[in-house]
Amino acid sequence: MPQDLSYLKQTASQTAGPYVHIGLAPDRAGFDIFQNNFGHVLTKPETKGERIIIEGLVIDGTGTPMRDALVELWQANAAGKYNHPNDTQNKPIDPTFRGWGRSPCDFETGVYRFETIKPGAVMGRNGRVMAPHVSLWIVARGINIGLQTRAYFADEAQANAQDPVLNLIEQDKRRQTLIAPRSERDGVPLYRFDIVFQGDNETVFFDV
Repeated sequence: MPQDLSYLKQTASQTAGPYVHIGLAPDRAGFDIFQNNFGHVLTKPETKGERIIIEGLVIDGTGTPMRDALVELWQANAAGKYNHPNDTQNKPIDPTFRGWGRSPCDFETGVYRFETIKPGAVMGRNGRVMAPHVSLWIVARGINIGLQTRAYFADEAQANAQDPVLNLIEQDKRRQTLIAPRSERDGVPLYRFDIVFQGDNETVFFDV
């Protein structure tokens, strides 16, 4: 006969709190416990593709940068291929490109930063091509579940106009929250992508 456990109460929910860095980026919290600290540099000298920087702030509902947030990034390589067995596209894998990175926001400036390559377009569902983009996962104080979003590139306007995911977003103003403008720093292309939790410019997040 099953045991009656109805007397047990639900455990209270808890936000990421101060332990995000200890668990996910311990070197930033002053702990040397991982053999490999997964950092913000995704490339090696021989990695194929255009070297770029992606950086920005994670901004809370008051407009304040969240200096204790952490951002993870996933992306395809320059040929538009993910280094994952579920990607069955007939495209080459670049063994020198990890395609994944983790960047805590700087404790002083609040800036997260990735040094990577610009990804190629990838095949999406129903054979529809998705514009070059990176996927981002954000954890921080005050949220119970990590948030998912994407960053597209402003200089890929034609591809963005055809992207099936961007076209699901009806309002152009909302769609623009996923577009990273391009500039240059020390000769390297820089894409600025601020992630806004609330307000008029709130970033579009995805339920995945």
